[in-house]
Amino acid sequence: MATGEAKAVTDAVLEIGMEELPARFMRQALADAREYMQKALASARLEVSEVQSYGTPRRIIVQLCQVAPRQHDLVREVRGPAARAAFDSEGKPTRAALGFAKSAGVAVDQLSRKPTPQGEYVFATVVEVGRPAGSVLAELFPQMIAALTFPKSMRWGSRDFRFARPIRWITAMLGEEVIDFDTHAVSSGRTTWGHRTLAPGAHEIGSAEDCLHRLRELGVMADPGERARRIREQAESLAAAIGGRAVIDPELLEEITFLVEWPTAFAGSFAPDCLDMPEACVITPMQDHQRYFPVRDADGNLMPVFIGVRNGGDHAIDVVRAGNEKVLAARLADARFFFEEDMRRPLVERVDDLRGVVFQERLGTMYDKAARIGRLALELLHGAEDPALVETAAMLAKADLVTAVVREFTELQGVMGREYALRQGQDTAVAEAIFEHYLPRFAGDVLPASRLGAALSIADKIDTLTGYFSIGLIPSGSADPYALRRQAAGAASVHGQWRFVMELDSLVACAAGLFEQAGVIRGVTERAQVIADVMDFVQARLKVSLEEAGFRHDIADAVLAADRGRPACVFERAYAVAQVVDEAWFAVLATAGARVRNIALNAQTDAFSPSLFDDGAERALFDAAKAMEAEVRTSIQARMSGFVDRHACVSALERMSAIGPVIDRYFDEVMVMVDDDVVRSNRLAMLKWLSGILSMVVDLSKIVFAGE
Repeated sequence: MATGEAKAVTDAVLEIGMEELPARFMRQALADAREYMQKALASARLEVSEVQSYGTPRRIIVQLCQVAPRQHDLVREVRGPAARAAFDSEGKPTRAALGFAKSAGVAVDQLSRKPTPQGEYVFATVVEVGRPAGSVLAELFPQMIAALTFPKSMRWGSRDFRFARPIRWITAMLGEEVIDFDTHAVSSGRTTWGHRTLAPGAHEIGSAEDCLHRLRELGVMADPGERARRIREQAESLAAAIGGRAVIDPELLEEITFLVEWPTAFAGSFAPDCLDMPEACVITPMQDHQRYFPVRDADGNLMPVFIGVRNGGDHAIDVVRAGNEKVLAARLADARFFFEEDMRRPLVERVDDLRGVVFQERLGTMYDKAARIGRLALELLHGAEDPALVETAAMLAKADLVTAVVREFTELQGVMGREYALRQGQDTAVAEAIFEHYLPRFAGDVLPASRLGAALSIADKIDTLTGYFSIGLIPSGSADPYALRRQAAGAASVHGQWRFVMELDSLVACAAGLFEQAGVIRGVTERAQVIADVMDFVQARLKVSLEEAGFRHDIADAVLAADRGRPACVFERAYAVAQVVDEAWFAVLATAGARVRNIALNAQTDAFSPSLFDDGAERALFDAAKAMEAEVRTSIQARMSGFVDRHACVSALERMSAIGPVIDRYFDEVMVMVDDDVVRSNRLAMLKWLSGILSMVVDLSKIVFAGE
C-alpha cells in the first residue's frame, strides 16, 4: 500500500470510473479536476512536474507526473509568551517558557527573543516534517472527487453523495502501489474497466506510468484531443475518397469526441432524391439527431453521403453502416412527409394559427407578439422601409412555429420560415428578415445582414425583455431560465451594428406603452419602473461586453453613465477615453469635472439666472461653458444622424479641457456656499448645468487615476 513513503520520484494517477457521463459535462469536468488538483498539491506542499486530465464517457482521469517522494518540510516561527514572563531577572526560563517549549516540540535553549511592536517576545522555530506522497494523495484524491460539480447531479441507492453519474470503480496508484482510500462505498484499487465491447470486464493496471498505455490496449483512447484528431482525419479521408469534403461542425465534433472511447468513422449513403428538400431538412436529422457529418462536393453542393462514428473497432463495420443508413432513411422520410405537408398550405394562411400558440400566459399569444414586433420595428425604422413590407415580415416571422417541420425539428425555426417564404413567392427581403430576426442565436453568432432583419431582431428581443420584466420574471443571480441576458446582449449588439437613430431606451418605452395598452402594465409609475429596470439590465450586458473587449471597469462605467441608449456610441466613447486617459490634460479635465459635480450635488433646482452673476469669474465661467456646450454638442451630435464616433469624442474632450483654468479661477474667486439663499441656489444650479455639459461625452467623475 502506497500510504507510506515513496522511494523515488514517480507518477500518480486517479481514474474515476462511472456510468456514461453526458458529453456536455466532460470538458468542464476535466478542467475543474485539473485545476483543483493543481491548487490542492500546491497547498499540500507536494511538488509535481505536471498535472494532466483526460476523459472518456466512462472515466475522468487525473495524472500527476514526477511526484516528489514527500511533502516539503514546513518551517514556521511560533510566537510564545512575552520575554519578561518567559525568563526571570537572572535570565533563567520560567514555567511559561518551559511550557511553551514543550508545546512547540523544541528544547528550551532553542527559544529566541525578538522585538515586536507589542514588546519583546519569545519565539520557537517549528519544523513540520513533510509526509510521504502516498499519505498526502490518499487525502487529496477523495477530496477532489467530492469537490467536482456538474450542471446536474444525482444520488443513487441509499447514499447522500451526489455525482453526475454513479461511480463504479476508482483506480488510484502511485508508481506501482495502490493509494488506498474509500469514498462513498467505493474502494480504490488497481483495477480498471476496458471498452464495453473491445475489452469488456475488469483489468489490472501495473503502474501509474503505464495507465494510459494499458487503457489503450483495452480499447480506450483516453486523450480527448487524440480522439478528436482521429475522428477528423478519418472523416476527411473517407469524404475525400468519394470526391467530397466532410463538413465538420466544431460543436458536433466535441460532442462525438465525448461519446466514444475508441472512434472508428464510416461512410454511409441515403437516397439522392432527398436532396430535393431544403438542405436544412436533410442536415438537421443527419447532424443534430443522428450525429453524422454531412459531405459536400467540390462546388459546395450537399452529397447523398454521411460520415458516422462508431464507438469501437472496424469489426462488422458493414453491418453498422447498413443499420445507420436504415435509421437515417426513416428520419429523412419523416422530414420529407412533414415538408410536403407544410408546402400544401401557404405561410400567410398560418398566421392566424398563431392565436392558438401561447407566448407567455400573461403576455398573450404569438400572434399578439408578432403584432407588437411589427409596431416596434416600424418605430425603429422610422420610415426607412415600406410599412406594408415591415408588417408582412413581422407577421410571418413566427408563422413557421405552427409548421410540421418546425414542430418536429424546433431548431429550424426561422430557417424553414425563410425557406417557405421563398418557395411561396414572398419578397426576398421578407424571407431573409424571417430568418434574421432570430439572430444572434448564441454568443459569437452572425448578426442580421439586412436593416429589416435587424429591426425585427431588436424589436423581438426588446418585446420579450419588456414583457418579462413587466410581470416580474427578472433574472436573479446565475438563474436565467428565459435566456433574457442573451436577449439583452443580442439587442445591444444588433443595434450597435446598424446604428439606428432611435435609442434603445426610447424603443423600450414604446414596448412598455404597448404592454400598458394591453393591461399588463398599470399606470405611469409602473411603466417608468419597467423601462428603468430593462435599461439597467441592458446596461449590465453592455458593461460585460465592454470589459470583455478589454476596457477598464471605470471607463465602462463612465461611458455608460453618459449614454447607454446607443450601444455603438458606447463603444466609440470607450475607445476615445482609452485613447486619452493617460494624457495630462485629460487628468486635469477629469479633476475639474469631479470638483464641479461634487459641489453641484447640493443643487435643489435646475433653474438659474445669469442676471445674478458677478461680472468677474462667475460670468466668465458661464460664457465659456455656453460656448463650449454649443461646440461640443455640434461635434458629437451632428455626425451620422446622431452616431458618435471616437474621433468626435476625442475632439470634444480636447475642447472641454480648455475650460479647466476657467473652472479653477471660478473656485479661487467665487464662494459658492454663501449665506444668501438666492445667490447660493443660483450658483449651485449653474454648476449643475455645467456638470451636465462636462458629462456629454463621459461621466468624468467615474474615471479612476493612479493613486486614487
